[in-house]
This record gives sequence, structure tokens and C-alpha cells, in this order.
Amino acid sequence: MKTHVRALVVGGGAVGTSIAYHLAKASWDVMLLERDELTSGSTWHAAGLLPLFNMSYATTHIHDYSVRFYKTLEAETGLNPGFSVVGNLRMAQTDARMDEYRLYSTNAECVGIEHEFLTPAEISARWPLVRTDDLKGALFHPTDGYINPADVTQAMAKGARQRGVEIVRRCQVDGYRWTGSEWVVSCTRMVERGGNLVPSDERFEITAEHVVTATGNHAQRTARLLGVKIPAIPVEHQYIVTEPDPALQAWRKAGHAEHPVLRDADAKWYVREERGGWILGPYERGAPARFLYDVPESFRADLFPLDLERIEQEYMSMLHRLPSSENVGLKDDFNGPICYTPDGNPLVGPVPGLRNMWLAEGFSFGITAAGGTGYYLAQMMVAGEAEIDMAALDPRRYGSWMTTEYAARKNEECYEHVFILHHPDEEREACRPLRTAPAYDRQKALGAQFGQVNGWERPNYFGPPDAPAGFDHDARSFRRGGWWPYAVEEARAIREGVGLIDASAFTKHLVRGPGATSFLDGFTCNKLPKVGRINLTYALTDAGTVRTEYTIMRLGEDAYYLVSAGAWTEYDGDFLRKAAEDFMARSGAWVDIHDVTTQWGVFAVAGPKTRELLAPLVRDAVPETVLSNKRFPWLSMRGIELKMCSVRAVRVAYTGELGWELHHPIEMQNYLFDQLMAAGEGVGLKLVGARAQNWLRQEKSYRAFGTELGRDATPLEADLPRFVDMSKNFHGKEAMAATGIRAKCVTLLIDGPADADPWGKEALYHGDEKVGRLTSGGYSVAFGKQIGMGYVTPDRAVPGTRLKLRMQRQLWDAEVVEDSPYDPANARIRIDG
Repeated sequence: MKTHVRALVVGGGAVGTSIAYHLAKASWDVMLLERDELTSGSTWHAAGLLPLFNMSYATTHIHDYSVRFYKTLEAETGLNPGFSVVGNLRMAQTDARMDEYRLYSTNAECVGIEHEFLTPAEISARWPLVRTDDLKGALFHPTDGYINPADVTQAMAKGARQRGVEIVRRCQVDGYRWTGSEWVVSCTRMVERGGNLVPSDERFEITAEHVVTATGNHAQRTARLLGVKIPAIPVEHQYIVTEPDPALQAWRKAGHAEHPVLRDADAKWYVREERGGWILGPYERGAPARFLYDVPESFRADLFPLDLERIEQEYMSMLHRLPSSENVGLKDDFNGPICYTPDGNPLVGPVPGLRNMWLAEGFSFGITAAGGTGYYLAQMMVAGEAEIDMAALDPRRYGSWMTTEYAARKNEECYEHVFILHHPDEEREACRPLRTAPAYDRQKALGAQFGQVNGWERPNYFGPPDAPAGFDHDARSFRRGGWWPYAVEEARAIREGVGLIDASAFTKHLVRGPGATSFLDGFTCNKLPKVGRINLTYALTDAGTVRTEYTIMRLGEDAYYLVSAGAWTEYDGDFLRKAAEDFMARSGAWVDIHDVTTQWGVFAVAGPKTRELLAPLVRDAVPETVLSNKRFPWLSMRGIELKMCSVRAVRVAYTGELGWELHHPIEMQNYLFDQLMAAGEGVGLKLVGARAQNWLRQEKSYRAFGTELGRDATPLEADLPRFVDMSKNFHGKEAMAATGIRAKCVTLLIDGPADADPWGKEALYHGDEKVGRLTSGGYSVAFGKQIGMGYVTPDRAVPGTRLKLRMQRQLWDAEVVEDSPYDPANARIRIDG
């Protein structure tokens, strides 16, 4: 047995074997450890479905790769993975569900997923056993289906062995120790006694440059061994197998092909054929989380007691949809653990705070995702970055505030929501409110409808103060929801008057020390600002793409205040700290980094009446000039006093109007809020949420991290050369230059439908040629039409280019416009007073 490898994979399910296979394919020396037998975790009882349907661009790529990859395994390994390419029929009982499929459709177009829409009559003609009289239609994927989980895992394992991977079974990992250059992994040989798997007296160590954990249901034990938090906790999932259905048997004997996997999303179940009968897999309300802290030693390839009453409603709806199954008995049933995360996406990427330690945990659709996860994670480990932006799956999207209770309850909610309508404006209610800024209650009383960002409650929009419970839930839509008129008024208020946005969720880091200036100069691609000034800049990946966007404010010669996206606090902080550690190791110069997110609240005030709002509050020797361009120019920062609140004011506005960000001590937030609201009575101050702000920033072509900016595009491809100083050396510079311009970010004005706006998932066409996709979308109050931002081929990025945008399965006129179509000269931002 090897004792030293380049990469050690811990976990022998479908995910772990795929990772081992793809790392070995990249010529790495790899070992895989499994505490029991391959597939003995959730893999063995998985239904093996391979749904391509997914609203996430990155996850769609992952699932697509898996489906294509599994079809190649038999030719390579000689093992048949049991892939039944029967297709997937996703039915809809409501118009809203059809809208969901239409929105998904354009995302699928962007990735290249084959799909078609069927009418109820077409469904009935193809599969007459399916009742269709109450359906609106269906989405059909002809290229996916289901696979045998054990067989595909063994096929990947054989492929990995053929490429030199050593797979060691009955080996439990008991500890991880980092030496500064490699991991020392303590292991125990496991033996079977009395039907239980128990530790033997045989202990040994394996050293590895990199470690990947794919431990499935044992993720909480892995978290404890690593000293980190991993919000991957299993939830019970039941499915039942019926006796043979005579009608189905007769259908097949007549020479008809196997039914596709059937999904009645509104009834919350999937069904597929199984030996002349049916398998029903429901996603019901009330399924409990299990193994919150540990998997019992006695739990191996085991199941939980059944709770069939819990799935009675879903079972009855199957009988309704497949009338021939009504008189068919139950043959078998399963209730096993399937891991979830609070948002349903797995945790794939670096472990926060640790070097060369990688997670592949929390897979609720592990068979579907296994192949693609191995492929893209191997790219990240070998090349430094994947070809798609994997940030949506990054383990660091959850911060240290996350607890076991939070993860368990949110994972239960996520399970229940598998078939709930996934509106783009969806906000799930479990575990809320949790992180609240002091002014939360005041804003709620004034009609704030909140979304959750990194656990923080952030106003999305302001509805009526007396809005009934469930107002926001009922306002959601795939088109213009009930919240839309409120967001329009908020956006208009900033363009015409003055608005206040609570931006307290912004991530904030203090970087200082004798090495701070040198560190940040090489860490970011733009010039550093002078003392009292600010600058927008980017930290790049090894591949030269955008890793993080920062607004940097220089407090002193070697003191900086960095602001970045609120959704990515731990993601940004871990990257910043590790980069600083590397800098200090090279240079010997000290850099001190503090996360001060929770110490500072932020109110952004913007609009042509902003000075009128702030003037009565400012306390200064010459108050009439303190907010003038001479004393407070655009893109500068200075301390001011607003009555009794000392504020770090920043002359910048993400909305493209005259404005300031007011960074204030969090303990003074309620005082400042009350003062601003009182002063605002005379100037028509309006509270504004994140949705209106998102529309406004698109009118200014301001790129947003997580949409236009990410790890799959360079700053030059994002068309931001003014924020890149090519005269200096910075991390990722050479890779950025070598990448060139594969696609270019543009802003488009769209003549779309009267009742809907783009969401940032839409495909763009020039004639019959697909030339790009949107990354953001919304409505422009300035132009009275839809607006969007996205990427197109460089030859289509010229202002005036006429394109077509796919929305609701129709093509609509769109025109590429100059950047910042609203106030391109920035005259409104710079206006004096």
C-alpha cells in the first residue's frame, strides 16, 4: 500500500470515485480510502436518476458533463454502468410551472441541453398510461434517464484503477495534520465483528500533498476532524416500489419503449419503471434531518424505519396520474439518508482556513453531479481554476455564523422545496430572521420585505406597511411579480428625488501594517488610491479571471478599508488572508487583516436631492460647503458628523446618482436611521430595496460580482480596462493577458414582453446563431423598457448591434448600447452643490 501520494480522496461513493478518476486522468498520483465498501453510503440506495433540469448555470454544466461522461464508461472500462437513456418528462399542472420551464429553457439553451416542450395531447399520444386532462404541458429531456448507482461507481472505480489509483477499503480516517507542505492522515483499519464495522488495532499514516473529502453522510465527523463547519446534514428520503402493473406490462409487451422518468413537479414526486412496476420517490413536507453530529457506528448500508403516512398525499397523487397503478400492491420500500445543504448546492472547493484541503460534500443529487464534480474539481486542483465559475458551490459561501441547528432546519426546508416553484425572486422562510442589523425592526414596520444574504436580512423592496403575512410569498412570479410596482417607484425616487438603501450586509475588511501597501498593490490589478480617496479594483485568480471585486478606501499610508459583496464574506476573507500569509512568507513584511463586517453599518443615500437630505444633519465649521465638490469630491472618503453620529462617508453611489455611502458604527444605526428619516420628510425620502438598486446599476453598466464578474471571465473580458493598471505587476496579470478576449461584457436595451423582464439567464442570438447570454436583467425606469447585461462574442459587442433575446420561448429585439447608457458622462454623479 502507498504511504505517500499527491492526492488522497476520502470516500468511496460515486462522488469520491469520480474525483479519483479525473485526478488520475490528469496524471496525478492518487489514492482513495473508503471506511466500508464502495457505494456503502447513500450511493447504494439512491434511485440513480440523472435530471438535467437545474436553474444554476454552473450546476447545469456539471450535470450535463455527468450524463455525457457516463455514456463513455463501458467502452473504456468494459463495465456497463446501467444507463437507461429513457428521457425525463417533467409535467406541469399550472401556468406558473410552465413559466418555470420556459425560464429554465433559455438556461438550457445557453449550456446546450437538448429539450422540448410537449402539450397534454402529445404526452397522451406517446404515453397513454399517463393521465393528462389536468396538465398544462411538460418539459421533456430525451438524453437523460436513470443509471445503476452501484454499477456506475464501480465503473468509475475501475477506470481510476486503470489509471493507477490505489483504492483501499475498510480504512477509516481518524485525523488530519498539516505539516506546512503536506497532510499527514491518520488511519485505522476497520474489521467486521457481529455485523458491525469496528476499528482494529492496526494504525497507519498516509501523507498527501492534497486531500479531498467526499464523506457523504459522515460530513459532520469530517468537519470535527478538520475543525471547520460543514453545513452538510442528511435528510430522510423515502421511496417505494410497486408490484408489477399489468397495464404497464401489456404496454411493454406490445413493443413500446420504456416510459421516461416521470416528474409531476406540482405533486412533488418522481416515478420511473422498475421491473414491470413503478418506483415512486416523493419530496414531502416533514422529512427530518438525521446524523446532526455523527453517524452511529452500527449504521452501515442501513435504512430508517418507514413513515408511509408522511407520503400518503404524494402516493395518492401518483394513483391519480397513473390510474393503472391504483390496484397494484407495494413490493418494497426504502427510507435512507441523503445529504443536503441549506441552498441545495453541494460544497465543492477549498476548505476555509486550510491549505490543499478540498471538500466535495452535501450532494442531494450525488449520482447526477458525481461525474461533473470530479471533472471540474480536478480542473480547480490541477490548473488552479475550472473552466466554469464554481463560486456558487464554494464551501466558503457559508460563514462561521452557521450552526448545526441552522443547517439542519434549512436542509429540511431544502428537501421539501425540491419541487416547490423556484421563482428567481424566491426567498425561503426557515431560520429567519437570524442576522439582523439594528434598524431591521424599524424598516420592517415601514413595509420592508426582506431577503436573506449570507444570513443577513436585507430589504428587497418596501411594500405597504400594513402588508399581511405572506405578502411577499404571494408577490413572487416568473414574470413581473406583485413587488414590481414598488420597485419601480423606488427606482424612480432615486432618479428624481432621494432614496435610502440599507447596505449593512456589505463585507468589510481592515487591512493595515507595514506590508499592507505592498501586499495590496500586488494582490489587486488597479492603482491603489491616495489617502482619503477610493478606488474600484479586482483580485484575480491564477487563471487571470476575477476572483473578487473590492472597493478600497485608503485610511492612511498603510491602512485600508476594503468593501466587497455581502454574500461572500468568508469567501473573500479566506482568500484575502491566505494571500496575505503567502505575501508575508515571501517578504517578511507584516500585514494585519480584520473582518469588521459586523462593526459597521452602511446606509447608501442617493438621488439629486441627497445634499438637501444631509444638509440639516451635518455638523461642521462651514456646513454649507462640507458636501461640495471642492471639499468632498467624487470618489473620495472622509469622516463627517451627522448630528451625534460620526460617519465614514464615501462619495460614491452604485445607482449612478449623486450620493454617499454612510459607513457608521453599528451601535449608532438606529439613531442615524431616525435622523435621516426625520430629515427626509421635507425632501420626500423613500426607502429603497435591493431589486430597484439592481435595475439602477444596470442603467450605469456597473458589473456585479457573481453575475458579470466571476472566475470564468477576466477584467478585460468584462470590459473594464480602466480598472487594470498594466504598468504594474499583480497576481494573475500574465494569465489574464494570455487569455485574450473570448467574450465581452455588454449592456443591452430590450423591447420585451409587456408583463415580464429578463432575469439574467437568457440566451442571445444573432440570426440563428447563439452568440451569448445575459448575466443580469431587469427593468429600466430611465428608458421605460427592459435592460440586461451579459456576454457576447467580441464581434457582436459593438454598440448598435441588433440581437435577439430569448424570453418565454420567444425572441425579442435587443440592442447593444454604449456602457452607462444612463448619464454616460457621469454629470449627475459629479454635480456640485
